Amino acid sequence: MTILITNDDSINAPGIRRLVDTTEDLDCEVIVVAPAQPQSGMAAAISVNKPLRITQHEDYRHARMFTVNGTPVDCVKLALNAICPKTPDLLLSGINHGSNSGNAVTYSGTMGAVMEGTFNGITSIGYSLLHHSLKADFSMCLPFIKEITNKVLQAGGLPKGVCLNVNMPAEVVPKGIKVCRAALGHWSEEYKRYEDPLGNPFYWLTGRFVNEEPDATDTDEYFLANKYISVVPVRTDLTSEESLPQISKIIFG
Repeated sequence: MTILITNDDSINAPGIRRLVDTTEDLDCEVIVVAPAQPQSGMAAAISVNKPLRITQHEDYRHARMFTVNGTPVDCVKLALNAICPKTPDLLLSGINHGSNSGNAVTYSGTMGAVMEGTFNGITSIGYSLLHHSLKADFSMCLPFIKEITNKVLQAGGLPKGVCLNVNMPAEVVPKGIKVCRAALGHWSEEYKRYEDPLGNPFYWLTGRFVNEEPDATDTDEYFLANKYISVVPVRTDLTSEESLPQISKIIFG
C-alpha cells in the first residue's frame, strides 16, 4: 500500500510529521509531497504561470520527503505525475494548524489537496486541529486519527466522489467522534488598515466565522464546541441536482 501525505502549512510544519507518525504501524510506503512555503487559503489553486520544481529532502522516519514550490494541489498533481511509482491507495492531508470547519472547506488548501485526490479516485482524508500555533500539541488527537484512517482502510475506502473533512478540538482529549454536517455560516471578512513606513496604506485580512445556526445540534461547529471530533463527508460533485427543475423553469419558463 502507498500513502501520499501533503498539507498546506509547508513541509516545515510540525503537523505533517505528526500525521506521518500515525502511519507507522501500517504496512505501507509513505511519500510526503508538501509545499515548500506555507499555502493556507489556496483552496484548489494551481500554478499556471511559473515552473514547478521538486526537491527531495532527508527521509523522516519511514517516509520519503519532497517539496514543490507551488500550492497543495500542485503537490498532489506532481506527486501523481512525477514522484509516486503508482497511484496511491490513500491520501492524507494535514494535520492542519487551524480549523477547517463550516464553510472553511471552500478556502482550505488542506481540503483542496483532499479534493484533488478524490478527483483522481484516491481515498482521501483531511485532518485539522483547532489550534493555529506551530507549537500546538497534537498528541491527544493522534489515536483518533489512527482510528479513523484504519476504519476507512478496513472498509475498503469511501464512496465514489466523497472525501472526509475531519476537525479536532485542541488541548483536550476528545470525547469521541461524530459524523455530521458542516455548519452554515460566513466569514465576517474584516480587513485591518495599516500604513507602511512611507505612509502608504495596506490591508490585512482578519475576521471570524459567524455561525448562522448556533442552536443547531447536528453540525461540526456544535460538536467541536462540545469537545468531539467532527467528521464531515464532502462531495466533489458540486451540482445542485435538486435545483435542476427549478432552474429549468427559470431558463425555459
